[in-house]
Amino acid sequence: MEFNSEGVRRLLGKYKFRDLTMEELKNVNMFFPHFRYSMDTYVFKDSSQKNLLNFTGTIPVMYQGNTYNIPIRLWILDSHPFAPPICFLKPTANMGISVGKHVDAQGRIYLPYLQNWSHPKSVIVGLIKEMIAKFQEELPLYSLPSSDEAQQVDLLAYIAKITEGVSDINSKNWANHENKTVNKITVVGGGELGIACTLAISAKGIADRLVLLDLSEGTKGVIMDLDIFNLPNVEISKDLSASTHSKVVIFTVNSLGSSQSYLDVVQRNVDMFRAFVAALGHYSPHGILLVASQPVEIMTYVTWKLSAFPANRVIGIGCNLDSQRLQYIITNVLKAQTSGREVWVIGEQGEDKVPTWGGQEDVTRHNSQVQLSNRDIMI
Repeated sequence: MEFNSEGVRRLLGKYKFRDLTMEELKNVNMFFPHFRYSMDTYVFKDSSQKNLLNFTGTIPVMYQGNTYNIPIRLWILDSHPFAPPICFLKPTANMGISVGKHVDAQGRIYLPYLQNWSHPKSVIVGLIKEMIAKFQEELPLYSLPSSDEAQQVDLLAYIAKITEGVSDINSKNWANHENKTVNKITVVGGGELGIACTLAISAKGIADRLVLLDLSEGTKGVIMDLDIFNLPNVEISKDLSASTHSKVVIFTVNSLGSSQSYLDVVQRNVDMFRAFVAALGHYSPHGILLVASQPVEIMTYVTWKLSAFPANRVIGIGCNLDSQRLQYIITNVLKAQTSGREVWVIGEQGEDKVPTWGGQEDVTRHNSQVQLSNRDIMI
């Protein structure tokens, strides 16, 4: 239906922030009055479904002196405006999708504006304006010869189901984007942990290419130092597409402050991950996602849900670092003899984690047992 305030307000009946969403849609209608609105079922990557407001229409894109009307469809989440819309192209039967930096094989649109979405500075009109600007640089659709229209009908039927993942239908130039020979690793986050990961990976020489994604505003001193030293095969970027075709993506970014507990920042971290996990999964669909952000158990689950990757390709570091620290203390500080494989720290990050010893053999020598029992080991 065309925009009608009362009609759209009724469609938004179950939305958490209906009044805020309504005001923004009124603004959208001022700039793009031809959009048509409806309530339909959206199928998420994890196969869950939800009835969401969406609107369709065309946006004018000037490309090489010609104006093209690019059809799009935007889904408004029920947590809007605190979560960004989900954006798709809506090609007709005689249009093919040009997979590129901002569009995947199913026509889903990825933009910096979506990645950095933050209410109240981010609005739908601003999103559409950036969409137009990016499409002017790289046109997302192309005309199909009549012989290919039958294949395109199948693709459109696939897109219409709003399912996501790897399509069996190859889009134009997609094969040229694949590069399975380069051993590439991306570290997400320019904090202390991200820098440590970058330096360790670089020192060990285990990656042909290493990308450090610094998502913070401005430039930190340590990031500047890395740039100055110009480490071989290390690229520092704020553009998520720099991670394209990574074998491993390591998440180290989090909003944890010194005066906050792990659980205090869960929602902030979830909101932050929502902005970039899906995009990183799009750029590296065959990679492994390694989560070191805190609280690691929760953020690993969030990453799995947002990426829709198989469970065996989303891995949390758990307490592995703590286990190594415990092993170091026992072996090097207390001079005890034990196998590193038999000494573990388990449990949730925080006060609930505990040290464990496994196996049939004695963990320590007799003269170390007293030290272990009488000495506080702060992990």
